[in-house]
Amino acid sequence: MSAFKKLSAVVVVLFIALAVFLNHEISRQSTVTNGIYRLEAKRLADDIEDTGSYDISEYPHITGVFTEDDGDLYSSNNSYVIVEADGRLYRVEYDMYNSSQILLITDIVLVGMIAVLAVLLLYIHRNIIKPFGRLNDVPKELAKGNLAVPLPEEKSRFFGQFTWGVNLLRESIEDKRNKELTMQKDKKLLLLSLSHDIKTPLSAIKLNAKALSRGLYKDAEKQREAAEHINARADEIENFVSRITKASSEDFMEFEVSMGEEFLSSILSRIEARYKPQLELTHTEFVINEYDDCILSCDGDRIAECLQNLIENAIKYGDGKRIEICFDTMDGCELVTVKNTGCAIEAKELPQIFESFHRGSNAGNIRGNGLGLFICRKLMALMGGEVYADIKDECFLVTLVVRLA
Repeated sequence: MSAFKKLSAVVVVLFIALAVFLNHEISRQSTVTNGIYRLEAKRLADDIEDTGSYDISEYPHITGVFTEDDGDLYSSNNSYVIVEADGRLYRVEYDMYNSSQILLITDIVLVGMIAVLAVLLLYIHRNIIKPFGRLNDVPKELAKGNLAVPLPEEKSRFFGQFTWGVNLLRESIEDKRNKELTMQKDKKLLLLSLSHDIKTPLSAIKLNAKALSRGLYKDAEKQREAAEHINARADEIENFVSRITKASSEDFMEFEVSMGEEFLSSILSRIEARYKPQLELTHTEFVINEYDDCILSCDGDRIAECLQNLIENAIKYGDGKRIEICFDTMDGCELVTVKNTGCAIEAKELPQIFESFHRGSNAGNIRGNGLGLFICRKLMALMGGEVYADIKDECFLVTLVVRLA
């Protein structure tokens, strides 16, 4: 904030210096111009002495030449100088350079500019710099996990929506953290409960197994009953293990969609604005094929997120030559396909690529977490659509099936 004040002071000082400089230059120009009038009057008198005549067009600053024959020689509303030539007096009139009026206009304009500048700087300071200064520590505190950091409300149209959005973000983070803590607590309780429940059938299995191993059951019927008892207890344990597996594999990410209607062109314009400059830098050909603009029944932000995931995968795992977005319409749905050259994945892997944390054989040392396609599948399912992958002509294709409105 202090830097802004210093900058404002420097700008105002520069404007004042400019005003002083212009005043000086205008005054100097006035002195020089007034001298020219006298020189032209002297030249005109010399011409009359030498030739007995003159051509007024040769004197741009002189407006008229008069003698006593034209009336009172000393009576005129214009600026003039009296010269003598060839024994006669002449009144030489000229336009006086009105430096005082020009100086006044210049000063008024400069003062007005300085006033406007001062008001503008004050407005920027009050409505942008100060509110921004109050928000300086908010991102740091949020990063530390301090979700209770005070966030002042701003009525400024520049920061009002921003603070509102940060508040929403904070509430969303806090809500997700609470849900995560609750989920972790529930899972721990479930695991503890199941672990305890497993001990009972496990003890029964151990007892029956020891009895059989030591030959305590001589009767074949008793042996069969012991074996069946072991089998029944094993089924109980298997059921408990299934519950543990299910609890561990439950969705670790929550997805929400806000269904509405969105033009296809609106979504694609965002994608093009984001990726075209980036891919031009890497000399990757990025093509969006021709399409019929239509209204999709979806969450526009989520469809854009899916396309971003697909393009990011194409950038990471393709050969960097070409990425193409293709379109088709089928059974009341719009098919949007992201296609990239340089497919290194095998066809037998296609059924697994939409699973969480799955990374294909083409991943190599490329960093990633195997969630991009998993997220796409979840989001498309929530929007009543689907997603599938294919390999054609050594190109990898992933298609989003979106319902038309």
